[in-house]
Amino acid sequence: MYNRIILVGNLTRDVELRYLPSGSAVAKIGLATNRRFKKQDGSMDDEVCFVDVSLFGRTAEVANQYLKKGSKVLIEGRLVLESWVDQSGQKRSKHSVRADSMQMMDSKGSAPATYDDDYAPPQNHGYDSSANMAKQPQKENTSDIPDINVEDDDIPF
Repeated sequence: MYNRIILVGNLTRDVELRYLPSGSAVAKIGLATNRRFKKQDGSMDDEVCFVDVSLFGRTAEVANQYLKKGSKVLIEGRLVLESWVDQSGQKRSKHSVRADSMQMMDSKGSAPATYDDDYAPPQNHGYDSSANMAKQPQKENTSDIPDINVEDDDIPF
């Protein structure tokens, strides 16, 4: 079976970042996507879809650091069904997206940066990031989380 979803939209609220007891980061975002279409009478209309998205690990931390309400992002992930029992004892469920990668679309003339749960470095979009990293002094990292070289030109706002 194949379960893959790609969404481009704007955040409907600021990022909600939490940490699991294991220390792993989890972020929840609301995403609004829209589709413009022509109705039978020839007039144009918009259809808006609101989707809850969960981000994990370093991707969640990056989202919390750089995204805010209104930010445009591309989310790639899978559809999941969340089920729970509410306070009145009723069974509840909803579909949401578990993001595997996130690409920030708002930028100041630079290429968008992509982050994923496997801690892969941002994708190379026509510029040589190794040359930029060579200019930076190397420091020893004792943490399991890799450093991401973010320069002012890479920040999307």
